[in-house]
Amino acid sequence: MKTPLKVLLVEDDPNVRLGCEQAMQLAGIPVVVAVSAEEAEKHLLPDFAGIVVTDMRLPGISGMDLLRKVRALDPDLPVIIITGHGDVTLAVEAMRNGAYDFMQKPFSTGDLVEVVGRALEKRALVLEVEALRRRLDHRDDLEARLIGRSPQMQKVRRLILDVADAGVDVLIYGETGTGKEMVARCLHDLSRAGQENYVAINCGGMADNLLDSELFGHEPGAFTGAQKRRIGKIEYASGGTLFLDEVESMPMNMQIKLLRVLQERVIERLGSNQQLPVSCRVVAASKEDLKAWSEQGKFRADLYYRLNVVRIELPPLRERREDIPALYDAFLLQAAKRYNRPPPALPPQLLQRLMAQDWPGNIRELKNVAECHVLGIGSVVANAEPAVKPSLAEAVENYERLLISDEFSRQGGNIQRTAEALKAARTTLHDKLKKYGLL
Repeated sequence: MKTPLKVLLVEDDPNVRLGCEQAMQLAGIPVVVAVSAEEAEKHLLPDFAGIVVTDMRLPGISGMDLLRKVRALDPDLPVIIITGHGDVTLAVEAMRNGAYDFMQKPFSTGDLVEVVGRALEKRALVLEVEALRRRLDHRDDLEARLIGRSPQMQKVRRLILDVADAGVDVLIYGETGTGKEMVARCLHDLSRAGQENYVAINCGGMADNLLDSELFGHEPGAFTGAQKRRIGKIEYASGGTLFLDEVESMPMNMQIKLLRVLQERVIERLGSNQQLPVSCRVVAASKEDLKAWSEQGKFRADLYYRLNVVRIELPPLRERREDIPALYDAFLLQAAKRYNRPPPALPPQLLQRLMAQDWPGNIRELKNVAECHVLGIGSVVANAEPAVKPSLAEAVENYERLLISDEFSRQGGNIQRTAEALKAARTTLHDKLKKYGLL
């Protein structure tokens, strides 16, 4: 999905600014206006999707200085200079400093639109080549992280490569254990914001009254126990990616607040009336069909359509059985490395059994079975001789770790709910989670 190119028009003369803006808008060219170079700099980020048209003489920083800053930011970003009558010498200097072209006042709006059109075509080509290069650079990495040569997974990887740089909000749909968070992480890592914060939150993993503070933060005294300011997940993710897992479990009142954030890109901490601008990509994941839920009144339709800008559907493992051998082999190697054991052999009869199962827990279940195989436990590999027989103490610890890990994942990383499900003390569970490296 391509971001539409736009023109950043920097002009302090209101009459010239209005004339240029209207001419480009009539030509179907999106325009963002700034009255000074200082204001224009706020819009100029790496890979700015457009071009710059700036007057040479501006209050404060001059158009020539702005040109130098743009060239330092991105040498391929076209800058068109507007000069006054008699400023030909300055125009020549600007061209030597890398300006794309210059317009001398007075000029016709038709000439401006023509020059802008050529510059936009050049910019579009440069961005397309850069995006292609990034996709090629990341293709091998993506195939290593999202394993599978089935048509469904090839489609998923292509879609990720297409939209990773677009910055649009994404809705990921898939059954439990299909790898929704891995897709969200790939979208973040392959985007321009890959070096910024990636913030994940499980909407079903905490009490409703805590979710508000967790997402939006709070000021001291906002509620009982709020002794100091807390930065919320949305604010912390600004500039990066916010991943909302199990978004279908979000309460209706929180859905309304999230919709406002998506529409206006501002938040208010609890206990504050100050609006804070935020700019983050939102990736939401659900195991439920949110369209059907919205039609049934169980999920806000307006929020569904706002999140569903791009939809990525992850197939269940039973619908891509041809990927099971490669996935299982990769999980065996990962588990062998983690537990410092040699990878066990994979007999053909075991592979046939793996391919024949329906895997209701999908990839997560397959990974657990691979770990059991490496550790020499588990019914699926009962007929396969383990590579190294564990001691009784090791077997007990291995079983305990897998039991805790499975329930911890099922409860969305919520320690309290996991402790209740396992009928264990919270402090005891916390210690064991630390012991087994699950925290």
